[in-house]
Amino acid sequence: MLKVGTDMQKFLNVKEMHRLLYGYNGFVIFTLMAFMCLTQERIYQAMTARAFLESAGAVPPASDVIFFTTTVAFVLFILVGYFYRKSQRRHVRYCLFAAEIIICMFLMRFLNLSYDGIVLLVVADLMYKYEGHRQEYTLLVAMICLYFIANYNMAIFQTKIISFEAYASYYNADAKAVILAIKNTFYSLNIVCFVFYLVLLVKNKHEEKERIRLLNEKLEEANQRLRAYAIEVEQMAETRERNRLAREIHDTLGHALTGIAAGLDACIMTLEIAPEVTKQQLNKIRDAAKKGITDVRRSVKKLRPDDLERLPFQQALMEMTRNYSESSGMEITFDIFSWSDNLRQDQEDVIYRVLQESITNAKRHGHATKVKITIGGNEKYLLIVIADNGEGCDEVKQGFGLKHMRERLELLHGTIHYWSDEGFIVEAMIPLNREVDNDKSFDS
Repeated sequence: MLKVGTDMQKFLNVKEMHRLLYGYNGFVIFTLMAFMCLTQERIYQAMTARAFLESAGAVPPASDVIFFTTTVAFVLFILVGYFYRKSQRRHVRYCLFAAEIIICMFLMRFLNLSYDGIVLLVVADLMYKYEGHRQEYTLLVAMICLYFIANYNMAIFQTKIISFEAYASYYNADAKAVILAIKNTFYSLNIVCFVFYLVLLVKNKHEEKERIRLLNEKLEEANQRLRAYAIEVEQMAETRERNRLAREIHDTLGHALTGIAAGLDACIMTLEIAPEVTKQQLNKIRDAAKKGITDVRRSVKKLRPDDLERLPFQQALMEMTRNYSESSGMEITFDIFSWSDNLRQDQEDVIYRVLQESITNAKRHGHATKVKITIGGNEKYLLIVIADNGEGCDEVKQGFGLKHMRERLELLHGTIHYWSDEGFIVEAMIPLNREVDNDKSFDS
């Protein structure tokens, strides 16, 4: 028996079982109505109406009246029940439920109180929309009202009603027993279907609560992951900002201090023999120091280098190299074969920093006196080569400056190569048709 119930649950859900209840009760109601109408017709045709009326104690309405009123009442009952189940407003549902009870009473009256199983349909509708939130009293009052309707046979309609047994008594004893047995079977099957509907409803409510519980657990787990992710993002943002400041300070302040140190070395050499030249050089060093301070402040505020803000890009590069050349005494030359006029701001910033870091390293580590910058490429990429005549090295170790150049270029999907060959050579390639990689981006 349990296995059969489980198999039925696989094929029926709550809505389908609800529709089945309506269909079954409709079948029973119209079957009983048809029986009473056909019995009345047989009585009229057999000319035994007088004897039937004396035993029944009341005059039944005409068969077509019974058919019409029962059909209309049941259709209204279905419509009101449908809108009751679909309604989202509580006060509207209360009105519809009251109307459903009244229609149920009249429908039972039209059937001469021969079938009260329709009351279970009203209960099924009530349970379908029962949410359990401060509706206990409403459910209790409704159940009490339905109980009185079902068990006291609507005392208000007791007059002028012919019982179903009076119709069954028209037939012989054997036929009467079969008719009453069928009627009781209808009622019993309706109770079985109603109980099975309640089982499905309770099971559905339990599964819904379990599903909500699992969703809440997943939501809480997702919230915990989001909180952890937010902390991680905050830490990553702090790390990116530290790296950005480190790069900016290294590029700007390191570049300026290297030029100042080289210029001061030259001043020491010329202080005794050429005071005027020394004075001019000190003025250039002072200007370089002021510019370095300005660039550091702009970097801290996430602004571009001052030259890039004031001047066109190529002129800004020339100004940066000229200032460094004057303050450090290093000769810097350009050899430009081709140049793109549609560089983005992020590409200009990276090119500026790569050139700035390369000539700074040439002076600081290689003690170079000459640097040659070669720029070329096509519409797809830009190639930059920085070669100096410095001391070079047997083994190139990636320091802070080279590491930051590589990071900046990788943001643009570019590459960097460097080697020592009668000095030091840096080769940077930047694609011109690709956007910055936001997944790896650092503030510049």
